Amino acid sequence: SDYSSMDSDPVLRYKFDPMSNDETSQAGVEQRLIREVAIILCKEPSSISPGASLPSLGVDSMGFVELLVVIEKVFKLRLIESGLTREDFETIHALASRISKGLQG
Repeated sequence: SDYSSMDSDPVLRYKFDPMSNDETSQAGVEQRLIREVAIILCKEPSSISPGASLPSLGVDSMGFVELLVVIEKVFKLRLIESGLTREDFETIHALASRISKGLQG
């Protein structure tokens, strides 16, 4: 897939790409986040390690804002009410764990 040619407006893109039912488990959330971070960074999903820190993957402040939009639009989590902490954003794995708990709880 050519991720660099995708629509750069995340709001429009997610309107057509909702979360599926199998994406509420931690593994499902993690796979979805890997795909979304790959899109943000214009990289292949296979190059994204869920245990690596987001900055080491290349997520800068603008990419972080785009990731926040992903969380709100795809997972339907209101960030202000979600209780997500800085530690939850250390890695994709940590973020997936926190989001899946929020979706199931």
